[in-house]
Amino acid sequence: MDDDVRPSVRPYSSNSQTPSFLPSFHSHHPIPIPPWVNSSLPPSLLSNEMDPNHTYFVDEIILEILARLPIKSLIRTKCVCKLWYNLASHKSFTQLYNHLSLKNAMLLLQLTHSSTDSTSSMILLIDHKRGVSESSLDFIKDRVKIRASCNGLLCCSSVPDNGVYYVCNPMTREFKLLPRSRERPVTRFYPDGEATLVGLTCDLLSNRYNVVLAGYHRMFGHRPEGKLICSVYDSGTNKWRKYVSDQDDHGFTHMNRNQVVFVNGSLHWMTQSFAYILVLDLSLDSWRRILLPEEMGCGNGSGNRVYLLEFDGKLSVIQISSVWMNIWVLQDYGKGKWDLIDRVSLRCIRGMVPGIFPISQGGDYVFLAGHKQVLVYQRKTRSWKEMYSVKNNSTMPLWFSAHSFRGTIFSCR
Repeated sequence: MDDDVRPSVRPYSSNSQTPSFLPSFHSHHPIPIPPWVNSSLPPSLLSNEMDPNHTYFVDEIILEILARLPIKSLIRTKCVCKLWYNLASHKSFTQLYNHLSLKNAMLLLQLTHSSTDSTSSMILLIDHKRGVSESSLDFIKDRVKIRASCNGLLCCSSVPDNGVYYVCNPMTREFKLLPRSRERPVTRFYPDGEATLVGLTCDLLSNRYNVVLAGYHRMFGHRPEGKLICSVYDSGTNKWRKYVSDQDDHGFTHMNRNQVVFVNGSLHWMTQSFAYILVLDLSLDSWRRILLPEEMGCGNGSGNRVYLLEFDGKLSVIQISSVWMNIWVLQDYGKGKWDLIDRVSLRCIRGMVPGIFPISQGGDYVFLAGHKQVLVYQRKTRSWKEMYSVKNNSTMPLWFSAHSFRGTIFSCR
């Protein structure tokens, strides 16, 4: 670009010893910057050695652009200059980036071949704005199955080695092999370590995560006993803790087990009866229940299906009947107060309703996966859009291995 047509913008002024980078950005280009983001970046991150003969984008615009890039694109920008290399790695910036990324819920698919029932290392990320992108879990160097997703991290179990678990970030391609939760390997003679429920928590503020494996104890040749064995891995200590509680067998479908939601410091699973949500409070290592609103009328042979999701950091359930999709949100977690925030007609996709499942949702959209298609419903425009479809019969139903996902910069090592 010629000098005479360059935009006239102010360079950064290095007069101040502690530049207020984030607050100045907030005042010119308002975005919801959380209070926990450090209010000033070190001068070394800012361009205090700019050539006065050239003009540059203002710092606020650079930050706004970088904070909204896909992670792969953000990583590439580290090659531009030392300033951007340091900025993309700085704690305050990563906190801001993660805060914004949490608002962009995506759908993640792990492709599974129906002929062999084997999982593939290939995954698809479906973004309601950017479309479909391919990625892979081949960096783990094992054949794995995704068991849970939380704030950019995935918990995967090894397919050939029972009892082996990994935590990975598919965007940064980092992974950690977890220590075994038990010394004795899982066999048919010692099956009590089989995990009926697998949960993953990821706290972006404390930079710690937990993996939960819960299963019912049973002796060889006997039905499961009413004792739920729970093992919790803590990344801060790199150790497992274990406890046993008296719990009836609540019953969980494949979708119930897949759709585990982490909010308010607890993990949540919908039970097969749709009568209540089973909750594990990790701060107390205790189990409890959350009742669904009576207005939903579930568990009484109504034929409605109910699925557990997250909605902007709150617990949400989506109820599907033959012609309606109702979206409920637990607005008051302490008092158990549910609100019906939307009621969506399913008439235009009536033929797909029996085999379609809500997987992920953002503030104004919902992802649903069927046997061969992924749809997104835009709540503002009341419109449906096909985001992805399978052209052959080589895969299992897409909903079988679909998870909610948000891309974050979080190290799991």
